Amino acid sequence: MMINPIKKLTLTAMITAITTLTSSFIFIPAGFAKIFPIQHLANVMTAVLLGPAYAVTQAFLVSIIRNMSGTGSIFAFPGSMIGALLAAILYRKTQSLKFACLGEVIGTGILGSLACYPLAILLLGEKAALFGFLPAFMLSSFAGAILAFILLKILLKNNYMKGFFYENSINHRRL
Repeated sequence: MMINPIKKLTLTAMITAITTLTSSFIFIPAGFAKIFPIQHLANVMTAVLLGPAYAVTQAFLVSIIRNMSGTGSIFAFPGSMIGALLAAILYRKTQSLKFACLGEVIGTGILGSLACYPLAILLLGEKAALFGFLPAFMLSSFAGAILAFILLKILLKNNYMKGFFYENSINHRRL
């Protein structure tokens, strides 16, 4: 049985809305960037439940809305989108929640922070330290990945939620 694309889009929209809403009051300013662990929680949740395309779409939409509303920075794009993609790919390959979380941390914390370096030079007109974003992005992605891991583990203890995740997960398998 194929998962209804409307349900996937609806779940993606709900995660996007919740993530965007919480961005106005759950963040930690860290230099040029803002530490926003809820984004990373959303990335892992979307990656695990819906797959790479929906995870990257959710990260992109949240980044656009946050930038338009003034609660985000341009650095949200590479960090969140690379992290969401790597989390989804690793989860799809390994079927392991731990690897999805690791993908988020590596994708955002390392690769995303390195991708922000050219943006900082281009847009801020300053020589930014090559690894200036690394500590903030690592802390934010690690915190969000831990929250996602805990939340998914708690939800999976509920028999109803196990069935929901099974029916709505990619490839119809237990998480």
